[in-house]
Amino acid sequence: MLQVKLFDCEHEKDLEEEINQFIGGLEQKQVVDIKYNIAALREGTDEQIYCFSAMVMYIK
Repeated sequence: MLQVKLFDCEHEKDLEEEINQFIGGLEQKQVVDIKYNIAALREGTDEQIYCFSAMVMYIK
C-alpha cells in the first residue's frame, strides 16, 4: 500500500536529518519518491522566515 510521510522544518539540515532517519528504517525499494519545497515568508519589516518541507512516498 502506498503511504506518505510529511516533514516540515525551519532549517534545511533539520529536514535532512529527519528524512534520513525515516528512510533509514525502510528498504531502498520501498521509497517511491521524495517531493521537496521551500517557502520564504516575510514577518514584519526585517525578519524572513523559511519553511523547508518534504513529502516522502513509500510502499508499506
